[in-house]
Amino acid sequence: MGRFGVGQPMRRVEDQRLLSGGGRYGDDVDLPNQAHAVLVRSPYAHGEIRDVDIAGAVAAPGVLAVYTAADLTADGVGDIPCLTPMPGKNGSKTVMPPHPVLARGRVRHVGDPIAFVVAETRDQARDAAELVFADIDELPAVIETAEAVSPEAPQIWVEAPGNLSVDWEIGDREKTEAAIAAAPRVTCLSLVNNRLVAAPLEPRTALGDYDAASECFTLTTGTQGGMRIRPQLAQKLFQVPDEKIRIVTPDVGGSFGMKIFLYAEQVMVLYAARKLGRPVKWSGDRSECFLSDTHGRDQVVEAELAYDDEGRFLALRSSGIANMGAYLSNFAPLIPTGASGKMFSGLYDIPAVYVDVKCVFTNTVPVDAYRGAGRPEAAYIVERLVDAVARDLGLAPDEIRRRNFIKPEQLPYRTATGITYDSGDYRQIMEAAMRAIDWQGFPARRQAAAAQGKRRGIGMACYVEACSGVGAEAVRLRLDPDGGVTLLIGTQTNGQGHATAYSQLLFDKLGVDTDLVRVHQGDTGVWADGGGTGGSRSLLMGGLAIDGAADRVIEQARVVASHLLEAAEADLEFAEGRFTVAGTDRRISLSEIAARRDDAALPAELRGEIAGEHRVDSTAEDGPVMTYPNGCHICEIEVDEETGQIAFQRYVVVDDFGTLVNPLLVAGQVQGGVAQGIGQALHEHTVYDEGGQLLTGSFMDYCLPRADDLSALELELIEDFPCVTNPMGIKGAAEAGAIGAPPAVMNAVLDALAPLGVRHLDMPATPLRVWQAIRDARGGAQRAAQ
Repeated sequence: MGRFGVGQPMRRVEDQRLLSGGGRYGDDVDLPNQAHAVLVRSPYAHGEIRDVDIAGAVAAPGVLAVYTAADLTADGVGDIPCLTPMPGKNGSKTVMPPHPVLARGRVRHVGDPIAFVVAETRDQARDAAELVFADIDELPAVIETAEAVSPEAPQIWVEAPGNLSVDWEIGDREKTEAAIAAAPRVTCLSLVNNRLVAAPLEPRTALGDYDAASECFTLTTGTQGGMRIRPQLAQKLFQVPDEKIRIVTPDVGGSFGMKIFLYAEQVMVLYAARKLGRPVKWSGDRSECFLSDTHGRDQVVEAELAYDDEGRFLALRSSGIANMGAYLSNFAPLIPTGASGKMFSGLYDIPAVYVDVKCVFTNTVPVDAYRGAGRPEAAYIVERLVDAVARDLGLAPDEIRRRNFIKPEQLPYRTATGITYDSGDYRQIMEAAMRAIDWQGFPARRQAAAAQGKRRGIGMACYVEACSGVGAEAVRLRLDPDGGVTLLIGTQTNGQGHATAYSQLLFDKLGVDTDLVRVHQGDTGVWADGGGTGGSRSLLMGGLAIDGAADRVIEQARVVASHLLEAAEADLEFAEGRFTVAGTDRRISLSEIAARRDDAALPAELRGEIAGEHRVDSTAEDGPVMTYPNGCHICEIEVDEETGQIAFQRYVVVDDFGTLVNPLLVAGQVQGGVAQGIGQALHEHTVYDEGGQLLTGSFMDYCLPRADDLSALELELIEDFPCVTNPMGIKGAAEAGAIGAPPAVMNAVLDALAPLGVRHLDMPATPLRVWQAIRDARGGAQRAAQ
């Protein structure tokens, strides 16, 4: 391992280009003779479309065309599919109503696209969009998640009675219910996981082009892997072979899950480009993206944890309602069910677990994966419950966890939900975090804060997640004439630093300088195999594929080296980018082999390209499996009783991500995740009024955390427990910060407020909510004293 090898905190190789203005994002891409498009969106949450009058818009200056659902139907364009139907209770199936590209018959949320206006300029398209008149009979709407299942709730889909898409379960219901019924003690909580917008730095864009001669489409758009949306467009929307669709993804300015999915705008720019015979571009603004990007979270849960008089956990039961929005986005039913339900055992030895989730439709923007994708929701429920049990028993938060952690000697441990943890020492991780924050010294700090009129609290959360071993990944690795390598891979960076991590792997494997590693992602016309980015999968799946392809490059180069060194292949040893004849000082480097690969002195069969391909598949018998990163977050906060303001004093994280490829990249991922987790806990909340109008439709109303809302992060990364289910020893890291932060922060807030009698708060714990909880608790205490 050299200065640039695995384990080193190497700075990102991407940053020089990006920070010097060399980035090329979706809105930077233009094509000759391109037209511009604007969508006309529904102002109503629910209504029957009587007519869409486009005559005024068609006649407006510069307008090339105005399309509605009738045009798509006439041309045989299909609907946006849901890719993850989940099995329901008693053999029932997920109800998957159609998700039309443009609203057909009804609108079902504010922002539902109705018409697509194409003009010579964007301003002309915007002006013309104002002239489209949609005659809509407004219907009653259901907005709140819990109200969707009410018998009185308006019905959004005829095929989904009770607005139910699927009623899903996992675990042993009978065993869990029996354990709870017989338990000496049970603690119950009602919790809300607030709805969020992804809000990446770069809004979505889409640029469509069509070549009539080859009958091929090209879509330039921000994605987390074009291979995910290509087959949808080809097979479901346009009914053409996959190779007729090319997806080009330039630099992506953040995504957090939201850009994985197929959107109406991506379909429409391709459709319009084919109809008009010229490129068509759509660029979303921030307010439009609030109304059209998939949202995240949005669940309500009743949960209970049974335990004995010593605090040993006996059973956990959770019953939740998860909001799908008006339509099923690509992965929507999977997130609150399969992605979340298996994680309800947390890090604890719980003999019985049962989880059921009702996925429901509402007249809101569709909900899908957001950073963590189901695992933050599960961790939040479990860790809030564990702290509540500690309070009910009069135990310290660390002690209740210490009594119930899965012990190292129990590993591998199969949970009651059917997953198997392979490595770790959860008590050691927690106690390392406690030492780092000086847990023992907290009472003195609390007393000092009280003397200043502040309420200080400390909160911890011990999380685990499942990630990385998902889908398939494939790469092609080519040795270049200058001794560098070109890597074609199906993962898609959107800020993680893939080029840096992959170059470190190749430095270790092939001895290639990191500045000579050329990583190509984001063009299915060049490389169309792989699974994209999501679920913290890129380093494990991509890394294993890179390792296999590098082995093939080494073996091909070995044949050439054998000839040039006049030695048997079996006598050649490869290390640090060189082949050496065993027992001698005769050697040749990969760069020398690359420079001579077209040498006329070489036999014809040895000339030409040296390249290797490799594919790994998690569904194969020997394929990668899930990894289970884990850690402990502890934060210390102060609450101002008079204003409800919360100020961070310290924030400590200790994480077990197995073997680290680049600690600096990992630290950046954790910092970003923690910021988003704090945002959910204290600031962010997507709010609709009772008529379905989005009240938080811009950053004037939707509060993202600012720098001074956060805390300096003190991070310790422990590498003592490498993953034993993959040869790299790594565990995913990209989403962990967003998983541990919300329960840690909320537990700290409740610890600060507990002496005042406050026992419960839901996220976000805004100053108003905190102030009101303090006032309510004081009022209750006064009434009790009377």
